Amino acid sequence: MKKMKILVVDDESRMRKLVKDFLTRSNYDVVEAADGEEAIDCFFADKNIDLILLDVMMPKLDGWQVCREIRQFSKVPIIMLTAKSDERDELLGFELGVDEYISKPFSPKILVARVEAIIRRTNVVDTQLIDIGGIILNQAAHEVKIDGATIDLSYKEFELLTYFIKNQGVALSRENILNNVWNYDYFGDARTIDTHVKKLRSKMGEKGNFIKTIWGMGYKFEVE
Repeated sequence: MKKMKILVVDDESRMRKLVKDFLTRSNYDVVEAADGEEAIDCFFADKNIDLILLDVMMPKLDGWQVCREIRQFSKVPIIMLTAKSDERDELLGFELGVDEYISKPFSPKILVARVEAIIRRTNVVDTQLIDIGGIILNQAAHEVKIDGATIDLSYKEFELLTYFIKNQGVALSRENILNNVWNYDYFGDARTIDTHVKKLRSKMGEKGNFIKTIWGMGYKFEVE
């Protein structure tokens, strides 16, 4: 199993060395950057960064700017390190997509524990990817790609496709679909399923043929 790689970004070399030593002992590979610009260069040069430890106060580009830049292209987990504990800073961090927030001074052991917790959580999210017949369904991001291209589905269309894929090869009655995708509190007409299936098939192009109609009953998802 490959080692997880962590990018440690801090303008204090002593702090970088401390964090690196503890992470290395815990079997992580560590890449270092001394300022925001170097951090961005390192991240885009190395496609295997699994997590970023990012100081807020740095020369050239601060941690917020680095986070904004990276979040335009990646959902890599980011832990922000800051010398001051300020609620507004924390809120800004979470708005920018920061996964965790740790105030200095901190216990290196606690830092490693936080890193491990986030990596475990991220690995769970990764298992929410379903790849079948050229369709990649990402349950965590609520995103579907067909032959590499993202298709734009409504919330219910996504839920419907997820239900079909998870029940591949099973004949599903309209009642079953209604109860599992729309839930029991839906008082509409079963025809709403037919309308959604029609739209879903259209958006899926040729892959829409995977959704078979079972006349008089409902549907079945089957990869040809």
